[in-house]
Amino acid sequence: MTILIIEDEVKTAKALGQLILSIRPDTQILSYIQSVDGAVAYLSENDQPDLIFMDIQLADGLCFEIFKNVEVVSPVIFCTAFDEYAIEAFKSNGIDYILKPFSRESIALSIKKAGELKNFFQRNKKALPDFDYLLTRSGEFSGKSSFLVFKNNKYMTVQTENIAYFFIKNETPTIMSFDKSEYQVTQSLDEVHKLLSPAQFFRVNRQYLVNFAAIREAEHYFSRKLIVKLTVPTEEKLLVGKDKATAFLSWLENR
Repeated sequence: MTILIIEDEVKTAKALGQLILSIRPDTQILSYIQSVDGAVAYLSENDQPDLIFMDIQLADGLCFEIFKNVEVVSPVIFCTAFDEYAIEAFKSNGIDYILKPFSRESIALSIKKAGELKNFFQRNKKALPDFDYLLTRSGEFSGKSSFLVFKNNKYMTVQTENIAYFFIKNETPTIMSFDKSEYQVTQSLDEVHKLLSPAQFFRVNRQYLVNFAAIREAEHYFSRKLIVKLTVPTEEKLLVGKDKATAFLSWLENR
């Protein structure tokens, strides 16, 4: 098992690492990271671990900023002295929430829980239907046809077919149309995703939902990622993580 520890107190991080190794000697501690920026950089540039132990309050802010800046696919065990963030933690890949000071027993139980969840999904993944694929092929869900937006003190509708992509700009879900107009939407990107046809839009990462019609090309990138280029350019590189790369290419081919 590979584990990443994100904790701003060096002594606490090292103590946690030693405790984990005493419970699971076969564990590889990949790195100790103290800040949001450091975590974003590491997760963007390296393969993601089997499990992450994460403190809530880091050297440069709350850990939830990490999830806004990079796609985190690893399960997360939150270790913190504060109990008021539990709900938000479980919305951010959290599988457990341990209050400091943690004990050997609490860490052992959390690691066991992570292993049991992994084993469950490995055993049952073949039995789980691909709902997006079924809906696409059956034609039962064609997606929302337009979105109500507010701009320049006016309400207007934007037809979904005219949307190149949805993205997060200044922490706000935003539409980018094919004519390069921008409109803010009230729904979260997760909510928007559920309203769209899975045949037409793909969630390439936490920041972007792209229209098939806007995709110009995709090419291989570092660490088995893909870089996607659109007919309406994005401000930053549009990357698909290695965990989604195969699904993305299959979506491109099998629409």
